[in-house]
Amino acid sequence: MAVQSARIFADGKAFPDAVPNAAPREILAAYHAAHPASRQALERFVAAHFVLPSLVATAPGDSTAVAPGDASAATAPPVRVDITRHIDALWDSLTRSTASAPPYSSLVPLPYPYVVPGGRFREIYYWDSYFTMLGLAESGRRDLVAAMIRDFAYLTDAFGHVPNGTRTYYLSRSQPPFFFAMVALLTPDDPAGAYALYLPELRREHAFWMQGERPLRRGTAHRRVVALPDGSILNRYWDDRDTPRDEAFAEDAQLARGSGRPRRELYRDIRAAAESGWDFSSRWLADAHSLATIDTTQIVPIDLNSLLFGLENAIRAGCERRGEAACVKEFAARAAARRAAIDRYLWDRVAGCYADYRWPRRVRDTRPSAAALYPLFMSLATASQAASVAAVVRRTLLKPGGLVTTTLDTGQQWDAPNGWAPLQWIAVDGLRRYGNDALAALIACRWMTSVNDVYAASGRLVEKYDVVDGSRGGGGGEYPTQDGFGWTNGVFAKLNALYPAQAGAATGNSCAGD
Repeated sequence: MAVQSARIFADGKAFPDAVPNAAPREILAAYHAAHPASRQALERFVAAHFVLPSLVATAPGDSTAVAPGDASAATAPPVRVDITRHIDALWDSLTRSTASAPPYSSLVPLPYPYVVPGGRFREIYYWDSYFTMLGLAESGRRDLVAAMIRDFAYLTDAFGHVPNGTRTYYLSRSQPPFFFAMVALLTPDDPAGAYALYLPELRREHAFWMQGERPLRRGTAHRRVVALPDGSILNRYWDDRDTPRDEAFAEDAQLARGSGRPRRELYRDIRAAAESGWDFSSRWLADAHSLATIDTTQIVPIDLNSLLFGLENAIRAGCERRGEAACVKEFAARAAARRAAIDRYLWDRVAGCYADYRWPRRVRDTRPSAAALYPLFMSLATASQAASVAAVVRRTLLKPGGLVTTTLDTGQQWDAPNGWAPLQWIAVDGLRRYGNDALAALIACRWMTSVNDVYAASGRLVEKYDVVDGSRGGGGGEYPTQDGFGWTNGVFAKLNALYPAQAGAATGNSCAGD
């Protein structure tokens, strides 16, 4: 607490990732004996008792030294290596094997190799990995795809869910449930076969998200489930802890002090937003602007419930392959009930778009966001709903550099002007499922142009992009924009394979439909 409160490191994630060089009780005894009162004394104490982490090298052969805790990435000179060759070479730079972890480390070991995002993100992350896997498959690295799926199955078996990331401080929450979509990549022409193989883990993950669904009174919630006024069950994001995040202790504590809210309530909502992967966004803010008004646990989100619809259908398909009739009946009914509840609570007929639902107030949040494309990605929208969503997206979210995340510029990283790789893929894949190939291709082309432009100028691929400007990395949020970057590499490689004529090695290319 003292180290984080004093902000010894520029990046609050640095200290939780440090490795103690003795048992924690011994270091704590030494701390009380030394009583380092000044900042300098505290810095010396930490340096003497911990091995501090470095950023992940994010270019082939990159060995640039980075000060411990410094979240800014080294800048590479402009390069002209073909971007797809660069991505292919990056996979080895981002691959880790950690079958064991140092004593007292926060790292959770994994039995198989895996790919990390890069920069400050030194461990595997849940939803990031699906988008990374898209590119691994295109790069011919199906060995890594299979290995990472086995790692996620291991985590599900060990903890009952896939944690946010493989750090002990992430174990109290998950992230958007993409495991079934990862599994489908194993046998893309026959996903039911892969679902059948991993059926125990798929069912275990579903049970995690649905814990407490029965009995649950209408208009109440328990952990990740919400009982709506008609008795329908939908889900929300949650975290089992209600304390400041280890990786952002000082930021969370400072926010709580000035919020005027019960601290545990605020911490829970912050952590729930971290489970969403959108940390942070105006989606979770009651007043749409101030982080102090965050109320994530009061929101039934369209993206999460679309993915759970997909998970339920995947379990049904896996049970069909294994001949488990009772399971088929149960999960077909669950998916149908969820679809009906989504139509009733998360479809806004007036706006012609999907929206999050604030369940205690019984109102939809009609502020546009790219999350509205998830029902298309999961094929749960009707043709008319999909066409309406596409029109709203084109009108409100399409920018020169791709899809913007929301229409509001709040300084949070999951708001304007930022666009993110996973949401570009959700949009492109979802629109293609409904035959809207022209808009899908336009989004893909504009976003690939943004990535190409930044790559040509810096030699790097970054985690997010300013899609309003279209020629620079994104900003905002709790830490500087990171290099690497797993899901950017993956989505670019996948889109490059789908649209090779539009990817273009040159920058500033004109996209068809502009």
